[in-house]
Amino acid sequence: MAFIQRIIDIKNELTANKVLIIYGPRQIGKSTLLEHFLSEYQGKYRRDSGGNVLIQQLLSSKDFSKILPYAQGYDLIALDEAQDIPHIGEALKILFDEAKGVAIIATGSSSFNLSQQVGEPLTGRKKTVTLYPLSQQELFALYNRHELGGQLEQFLIFGGYPDVVLAKTRDEKIAVLRDLVQSYVFKDVLALGRVRGSGQLIDLVKLLAFQVGNEVSVGKLAHEVGANATTTRRYLDLLEQAFVIRKIGGYGVNLHKEVTSKAKYYFIDNGIRNGIIGQWNDLSNRNDIGALFENFIVMERIKKTAYAKEIVSHYFWRTYDGQEVDMVEERPNELSAIEIKWSARARVRAPKAWQARYPKADYRVVTKENYLEFVLE
Repeated sequence: MAFIQRIIDIKNELTANKVLIIYGPRQIGKSTLLEHFLSEYQGKYRRDSGGNVLIQQLLSSKDFSKILPYAQGYDLIALDEAQDIPHIGEALKILFDEAKGVAIIATGSSSFNLSQQVGEPLTGRKKTVTLYPLSQQELFALYNRHELGGQLEQFLIFGGYPDVVLAKTRDEKIAVLRDLVQSYVFKDVLALGRVRGSGQLIDLVKLLAFQVGNEVSVGKLAHEVGANATTTRRYLDLLEQAFVIRKIGGYGVNLHKEVTSKAKYYFIDNGIRNGIIGQWNDLSNRNDIGALFENFIVMERIKKTAYAKEIVSHYFWRTYDGQEVDMVEERPNELSAIEIKWSARARVRAPKAWQARYPKADYRVVTKENYLEFVLE
């Protein structure tokens, strides 16, 4: 796969006093990012895959006499797909504490699995970053504004997975996404969560695909898929930790008037969302353009603020009488409201209840005409 320069630069993220953990979905470019870094690395390094059975046996042994010689003589140890190694957190802790001066990088396709393994052993010893599907900021390095804007329909339908973006034809893009959905969303997520019966989880993720941009309650979702609330919450957490969806909660300080008990679920990538429901029609033949555009804008903004390391939380806002804002960004001493409209035919004003309760908050409308300013600025 051709290399596309990512905003995350391992050279800048790697520090001597932390293990660098790079999270992200499968096929998102973690291995390519690592290869590019290692190709320019000046020291002596060892790179292994968590899928290697011998490496699994060695690093899961917790045996100092085996693990320390493994790192001897190297400046850097890089472990790809580290979530496949049992007790990887203990192994990384041993390497960090005992193999003095050795830098360590570990990549993982599941924050659910890897974070549970490295969380406690690496307390205070790790730095984590998440690699997302290609952002508009990253693609702006390849295209000018006119060219990037001209491909908006492609991004809304097929998303930003690197192999999808680089695929030359529509059929190739669809084939890549079908494989990702079948091998990653369904098979990998089911295995990751040790889900015995796949029916309810598959029904849930399809239901969420049709609910993008809508507020949902766990109780209603559970009823629709025929599961209890506890199981449904577990499935939702699993899908989020596996980088399939992103949960956005409701914002509010007046619990009697503002909805905070429900949530919105967006898909990390538009192409994955469309692949789940098998919908590849052009925008002219769709009735979900608004949902596609909202999902795209919300996730582009999340990518942008994450890569910029901003201290920001994302919410939606709605009152019980129906006044709403699509996205709210809360920063220290700063509040912004964003309304997302595919096409704003009439002037859109901030809801009166929002203006009354948050008079100092910024308010802006993002449309297909001005979205690049919002995701690139």
